[in-house]
Amino acid sequence: MSCIFCAIVAGKAPAAVVWEDEETLAFMDINPVSQGHVLVVPKEHYRNLYDIDPESAAAVMRTTVRVARAVREALRPDGMNLFQSSERAAFQSVFHFHVHIIPRWFGDELRLPPQVQRTDFSVLQEIAARIRERL
Repeated sequence: MSCIFCAIVAGKAPAAVVWEDEETLAFMDINPVSQGHVLVVPKEHYRNLYDIDPESAAAVMRTTVRVARAVREALRPDGMNLFQSSERAAFQSVFHFHVHIIPRWFGDELRLPPQVQRTDFSVLQEIAARIRERL
């Protein structure tokens, strides 16, 4: 099995599972960014956000919300990040759709790379129009 997450779903690779239902699996990240870092995956293989169907994405988000609340109760972090990457340019390294649940504490070492860019409102309106045309 070439996809590690498919192997985990099939029970052919080890994982510290925290939740499983008919459509999803949530397990501890083997290389955690912080204590309590959990991954949520659909059981069916989808490469990324561009490939997953809306129903499966909704199932992943339902599980993500449930698990994130349990992480908050269990570990009492100061905050929480959800992170999803699609394609290499966005830091996707395992090509099976997944959401990271990352508990955060004040003073932790994690720094997100984005830097805010001011944009003229007319540019925002033009980009919004281009996106709307495709919806």
